[in-house]
Amino acid sequence: MKLRRMRIAGAVLTALVALTVVSGCTGHASSTTSASSSTFVYAPNLDVVTDWDPATSYSNEIRVMGNVYETLTRYNTTTKKVEPLLATSWKSSDDGRTWTFTLRDGVKFHSGRTLDATAVKESIERTQKLAGGAAYIWESVDAISAPDPHTVVFTLKYPAPIDLISSSAYAAYVYDVNAGAGADLKQWVATGKDAGSGPYTVKKWAKGQEVEVTLSAFDRYWGGWKGSHYKSVEYRVTPDLTTAWQLLQSGDVQMVERLTPQLFDQAKHTTGISTSSTPSFQNLIAFFNTADGPMADPNVRKAVRDAIDYHGLVSSLGGAATVAHGVVPEGLLGYDDKIAPRQDLAAAKAELQKAGYGPGGKPLTLTMTYAQGDSDQQQFATLLSSSLQQLGVTLQAQPLQWNAQWDKGKSDDHAQRQDIFLMYWYPDYADPYSWFVNLYHSADPAYFNMAYWNSPAADTLIDGLPALTATDRGAAQKSYEQLQQMVQDDAVSAVLYVQTYQRAWSGTVKGYADNPAYPNVPFVYGMGPGGN
Repeated sequence: MKLRRMRIAGAVLTALVALTVVSGCTGHASSTTSASSSTFVYAPNLDVVTDWDPATSYSNEIRVMGNVYETLTRYNTTTKKVEPLLATSWKSSDDGRTWTFTLRDGVKFHSGRTLDATAVKESIERTQKLAGGAAYIWESVDAISAPDPHTVVFTLKYPAPIDLISSSAYAAYVYDVNAGAGADLKQWVATGKDAGSGPYTVKKWAKGQEVEVTLSAFDRYWGGWKGSHYKSVEYRVTPDLTTAWQLLQSGDVQMVERLTPQLFDQAKHTTGISTSSTPSFQNLIAFFNTADGPMADPNVRKAVRDAIDYHGLVSSLGGAATVAHGVVPEGLLGYDDKIAPRQDLAAAKAELQKAGYGPGGKPLTLTMTYAQGDSDQQQFATLLSSSLQQLGVTLQAQPLQWNAQWDKGKSDDHAQRQDIFLMYWYPDYADPYSWFVNLYHSADPAYFNMAYWNSPAADTLIDGLPALTATDRGAAQKSYEQLQQMVQDDAVSAVLYVQTYQRAWSGTVKGYADNPAYPNVPFVYGMGPGGN
């Protein structure tokens, strides 16, 4: 969850860069709202803002930040290529250790300052210095220079795909470090202000309220405001999905982030509502405690992994998920369809018996934490409990608010930690490195590595991935395959499924498309009232 609580994601794309991988799109001419409305109301099911700082933001506020801040590049999930945004062009040296970007003319920050090479340098250097959130994406950067106002040069310690890194959904934002006019920027933005260059600026933040965030159009936006655009954006927190569906039907919101499979099926057949199903890069992972308790025994971990009814879980989610093949979702470097998870209760029984548990052995109780209010994770808990019960194992599954689950998983008191930790993950940029450096690289104290796995061999492979990706993608593919096999052999985790983003929105909205590289981000500038 990357401190993003429930990472139930997807994203919308701007008209500036048509980045879509959408299937099954339906819509009708009649509408539930007025086509002349200038406000786009989006209904996420969770609180929106955890951290307003563009350097350290790593949570649900991605929905807002993508409309307020911009990056040098943006990733196109259709073409699988990086496309221009604040940078119009870029090039790499032959050895992959020097990257030169040319910036767009006429870009203003919301503070009024002109966005130039110095501003890019200052913002990324501040992100590096604070070293929070996804700042690790810049680890390869040794120095940044601004030889002239339109040119930024990155000098690297080792080859890395800076064009792709610059498109990251986190920690790649370019912002005005001086926007606070002398005030500490972190404290200044924490009050609901922003230092971005995007099409919208923060108008109001009402923490804890139903309409939590309101954005207004930035009049001096470099893209201009000709044509049909929404002039304001509201984020209306709606935890109950049935309520969200009712609000969409009544026209009180223009888009819902997610629906239950049953409601989504209803939406597909409702006049005035458009829907889409989009393959995503987001998966749900069960991490097994490799350091303490009964699951420190690899036989117990393998037994739990083999007891999982992967296909039954996917079937129960009604089209909202597909079976995962290893850690890396299809569509990214490192995907390996040879890894095919399946339930094998006979193997699970034998593995438990090796550890002294199961029928005729010692009683075994396992603890699991998962996100409170997440019906998909609750469904997994129910199915796993049933499967383990057949093997004489009791599962104590505890739903927790994310902060409570996070604190428990990271507790210094190892006795407080859980045996199984459920968490969604999607990449910071369209590359699988995010999974491995965050989830499977050793870390003391534990951060995102909720399996507490410590493998020097895996660490060595992980550390070499950025350079291989930049210089030899074939070798990088092999490293990813090797790492996934290591995770499989040691039963470090079980990847339960890959999400399919199922969206529903008003037929009055035009220009919507889903981009899984930017989960949950409605890039509203590329949308507008007027029907489809």
